[in-house]
Amino acid sequence: MSATVVHYEGSLRCRSEHEESGVVVVTDAPKDNHGQGSSFSPSELLSVSLGSCILSIMGIMARSSGIDMSGATATVEKEMADAPRRIAKISVHVRVPGVLDEGQRRRLKNAAHACPIHNVLNIEAPITFTWG
Repeated sequence: MSATVVHYEGSLRCRSEHEESGVVVVTDAPKDNHGQGSSFSPSELLSVSLGSCILSIMGIMARSSGIDMSGATATVEKEMADAPRRIAKISVHVRVPGVLDEGQRRRLKNAAHACPIHNVLNIEAPITFTWG
């Protein structure tokens, strides 16, 4: 089990430090929700986590299959809704450069859908994928 302590620093900013590496992540509320927008918002970090997880799980599969995924990207867009404020939809566009055969493409897509972040987000906010 992994734990991270998140510290509220005031003015809608939070600071988290990765225990093992010492890397610090700061969040700020977005401008449209009373913040300064000076850093990733918590909901943007959720999107970053999803995109990073998808590419990481695909990368694990690609490495074990001899597929070169260099330069792959995941562009994650989130749509917010109000009353209550929430993420209404997340769209992920995955792009893997190079030539892949159908079997490689299928294995990469299956890996993407096996991402633990994606699996925990099976909630009322649909997550859609497009591939390019």
